[in-house]
Amino acid sequence: MANYTTEATSTGGGRDGHVRSDDGFIDQALTMPPELGGPGGATNPEQLFAAAYAACFHGALRLAARTAKITVPDDTQVTATIQLAPDDVSFHVAADITAHLPGLDQAAADELVEAAHQVCPYSKATRGNVEVTLTATV
Repeated sequence: MANYTTEATSTGGGRDGHVRSDDGFIDQALTMPPELGGPGGATNPEQLFAAAYAACFHGALRLAARTAKITVPDDTQVTATIQLAPDDVSFHVAADITAHLPGLDQAAADELVEAAHQVCPYSKATRGNVEVTLTATV
């Protein structure tokens, strides 16, 4: 049984349409970015995925820190960079996750980022399907 379930619906043209969450907090027009031949001017699925992955990984990072009894500073940041690139059939997605952990030594930061990658639900969901590169900065 799930602890939480949500849904979002896409209408219109997919990448040139609209998405809305069931609670209405997301109610957003979508357009293809200029790099893919679109007009830009609104968000796109890759930006939404980057935001969601960054937030989820940040939570996993804090969980991993608590488990390891490491205090991470409040100004810790996680950035997810999502790439959409052509493959043999259509496109594939890759992700670069960079966690900035000021005040930690590099070895501890590296270990913490790897531990977060093991418990992050988005990392679990993409494992084996999406190339993910991890970087820790201090």
